Amino acid sequence: MPESKLTSAQPQAAAVQVNDMAVLGEQIERLKSRARLAVIFGGDKSNSGGVVYQTRNTRSWKSYEAVAQDIAASLRRQGFHHVDLMPDDMRLGDRLRRQGIHLAWLNTGGVQGYNPAAHASAMLEMMGVPYVGHDPLAATTLDNKHSFKREAVCAGIPTPAFTTWNMARGPFRPDLNSRFARAFGDYAGPFVVKPVSGRASLHVHVVPDVASLPAAIAQVYGATDNVVLVEQYLPGREYCIAVAGPIIAPGGRLTRGSRPFTFAALERVLMPDERIFTSMDNRPITDDRLKPVDPRRDAKLLDEMRRLGHETYLEFNLGSLIRLDLRADANGKVFVLEANPKPDLKKPTAGVTSLVSAGLSEAGMEYDDLILSLLADRLDFLFAHRRGAVGHLVELLETPNLFDFVRSPAPDDPQASLNELATDLNLLALNTSINALRTGNEAVNAGPNPRDQAPDIKILKRSVPTK
Repeated sequence: MPESKLTSAQPQAAAVQVNDMAVLGEQIERLKSRARLAVIFGGDKSNSGGVVYQTRNTRSWKSYEAVAQDIAASLRRQGFHHVDLMPDDMRLGDRLRRQGIHLAWLNTGGVQGYNPAAHASAMLEMMGVPYVGHDPLAATTLDNKHSFKREAVCAGIPTPAFTTWNMARGPFRPDLNSRFARAFGDYAGPFVVKPVSGRASLHVHVVPDVASLPAAIAQVYGATDNVVLVEQYLPGREYCIAVAGPIIAPGGRLTRGSRPFTFAALERVLMPDERIFTSMDNRPITDDRLKPVDPRRDAKLLDEMRRLGHETYLEFNLGSLIRLDLRADANGKVFVLEANPKPDLKKPTAGVTSLVSAGLSEAGMEYDDLILSLLADRLDFLFAHRRGAVGHLVELLETPNLFDFVRSPAPDDPQASLNELATDLNLLALNTSINALRTGNEAVNAGPNPRDQAPDIKILKRSVPTK
């Protein structure tokens, strides 16, 4: 009978999954001493050499460097020996090449110009450097709210009624705008007016009626030089939920789920003077501004939030973390406002957190578990479905290095600093050898054979006197 076949297959499937995760865990362990990682944050266009010419920021700019430092520190705590921080600007390619970077982590919203959220991933795709983050199409679709909402409508994902206006066509005239009439019908307000691409609720306005729209649209356009989104205002409660790939690492142990991982289901607590959640630039996200969605009292709501998270992640073919922002109407029906492609990954500190990190404890995870989860899920996808893009990582896994033969010393051992130096030399030699085989570079071939230097590294490490 079908039921008995399914039952008998379950232990086999579980065994395959455990073995699958064991292999991935071993690969990550080997990469810790071999791979050079770069965490990339937003470059500053005002820095010398950052851009050729400075242009307008259509998306409110922020470097995100502090969060990049949190991510890099987490990777180092978990054993990765080589983690660099790099700005996303015109010199990114040179930095990646000079440092011999094997894998990047994108924590940038871009430098300047239009569709900046996709610039870094597009450059990495062109340069052949794999990364943790959204591909260019996903990044620009999610970061352009009107594009996201149009695709959401086609996929049957509920989102508030909306239209757009570009002031390059002249002032907004709702009485003459047929698209506005089709979108809103007899609805007379309130409306939310905001940039199609932005962050942290900056330049977002709630206006009471149709007559207030032209001035608000002109104000947003003046700040962004970009298309402006006009959306129906929903008077209900405001929520968010984080969605990532199916591989997670609670307690540092890798497991694979059957669906995208949803967590951090929170209600945003609005202050008496707020109609929408205020920008974190003006009001930091503190614990009193959030509360977890109760799985017993609000079970139906939580199920709907998770369903919308799963559908969005799968319908948009996503490959990295998002935060889904939702709002209820007067009847309690939940609608998707937007999907944030770069949710804040700030490490929680006393009293201050992020909308993603605030929900980790509910999932039995800590900050380092989340960082490992995102890395492991991306590596699993790359190894399984983008093998041609990670040939250099496969070579790193298959090529022996000193750490296969030398046990790392205790932190207080006097050999510790030289072990770190030996690691640098070993990886440099390995990269040189790989590049020589690929390019036939005569200058590299004419240099010392990296294999001939390996014994010197070992002798150097042995020569340190012990107490």
